[in-house]
Amino acid sequence: MLRRAWKPLTAGIATGGAGYYLYTSSARQTIDIPVKTVGEDGKAVMTSKQFPLLTMKVVNERLNQNATSETVHRPYGVTWHHSTASLPSNDPIEDAHSHQIIQKDTNPESDVPGDYLFFSVFDGHRGPETSQLLSRILIRAVALELSQLASDVKKPLPNNGILHNLTSLVRPAKKSVSSPIEYGQGVPAAIEKVFTTLDWTLLNAPLEILKETIKTQPKTDPIPDLSKHPMALKTMLPAISGSCALMAIFDTAQRDLYVACTGDSRAVAGAFVPGAEGKGVWSVDALSEDQTGRNPNEAQRIVSEHPKEEADDVIRRGRILGGLEPSRAFGDARYKWPAQIQELLNQVFMVGNNMPLRKAPTTLKTPPYVTARPVVTHRKLSFDHPDSSLRFLVIATDGLWDALSSQEVVSLVGGHLAGLKGNIPKRDLPALAPTVTGNAGIDGKEKRTKQEDGTWAFVDDNVSAHLIRNALGGGDELSLRRLMSIPAPYSRRYRDDITVTVVWWEKGREGDAQSTTVDSGPMKSKL
Repeated sequence: MLRRAWKPLTAGIATGGAGYYLYTSSARQTIDIPVKTVGEDGKAVMTSKQFPLLTMKVVNERLNQNATSETVHRPYGVTWHHSTASLPSNDPIEDAHSHQIIQKDTNPESDVPGDYLFFSVFDGHRGPETSQLLSRILIRAVALELSQLASDVKKPLPNNGILHNLTSLVRPAKKSVSSPIEYGQGVPAAIEKVFTTLDWTLLNAPLEILKETIKTQPKTDPIPDLSKHPMALKTMLPAISGSCALMAIFDTAQRDLYVACTGDSRAVAGAFVPGAEGKGVWSVDALSEDQTGRNPNEAQRIVSEHPKEEADDVIRRGRILGGLEPSRAFGDARYKWPAQIQELLNQVFMVGNNMPLRKAPTTLKTPPYVTARPVVTHRKLSFDHPDSSLRFLVIATDGLWDALSSQEVVSLVGGHLAGLKGNIPKRDLPALAPTVTGNAGIDGKEKRTKQEDGTWAFVDDNVSAHLIRNALGGGDELSLRRLMSIPAPYSRRYRDDITVTVVWWEKGREGDAQSTTVDSGPMKSKL
């Protein structure tokens, strides 16, 4: 998650300011960027740092290095396609993702055949620990909770709640949950329960270790040093780092789609609406709102949860207490633990590991200021084409939405699915893949300058990698090479980690009950 204001790149050197601009010498095939260093007098000074300009061959390899796609033909008559691609800016990448397809029980007595499909992306910040943990356990946790809503389970799971099952959830599951899910009012509540309970568990894990230690020692003993405890960093790091979470759940039997959003990742659907003479438009449906302090709904909610005298401090410059951009997230104990607890756990676990925590914000008075409670959106699905229906879904971390609008993403995916090839002027794409806004949602991103000129590139087979390419320059190869050539940690000023998953489906080919996978690189966090 980008921590500094994003600014567009230019071909020249900035004449002051924060130094977010870069310079490229085509003759030297290098890129120069301004960096801040400490001079001999201890004061910050701006200097220039030079890096090699990557070739297009290397750029193409990196864009597709972590790109995967899969096609699944189901016997109930729907073919599912999904692709995922990720591009790091941080080292290591702080994004993560996961997906799982759970087949419904094929008992002949079952009324409606179908699957449960889970897709999720996680936008980490202050480290990868929280996002990586969520990518391993959150889908299984939600599936476990939803299974208890089933109406015809012969051997229902004991209703012990999610805490009882967390230990088994972090291990690979031997069998998929196959219980039918009874959707309705209970589904959003079940998802919310899992998200909030799991976050509570992450935040309380270090306190539980400390509590058990204190029980066994005299009350007169000083604060213990548990920095070498085997679970010290394993519990502290997922609590103090943070992650947004965005999950899409398809129930093909009931034809329901649920999207659960915690943070400022975004889900956008494209529905093809046929028109006259075989033409049509893609309707843009935003299935989540960017949960930041720039979202008026979020700002009002957060201010209302704290005393009136804190109204001027809760949201500053669109950020929580002036620091964190997303208003909802897992972890981020800095905005949830009281200051005294932060200092105590710092002394117990972190100082001895030479990883001291920053002081709590001076405006932190009545935590928590951040919640993991998701907003859950529901849509009905139709698999009957060419009727107007949801046809594809894009879920992506905010690195994509920093550069592309929801309308641009739908048009780019729609054009890709229609078979567009080559470089297409930006002004021409609306006529080739027209869109109409059905539900714009709320843009909680910082306002940015949009470049109307230039070209979109339709050169990638993987539609997720296609979106990442166009977020970073599209058909403007020099701009793309510039952005891709800046290594970590300097790249954080210009682009964020980006992870994109695209899901689309079609009716027919029900006889092909098999899967086809195209792997352009290592699959990460696949369940």
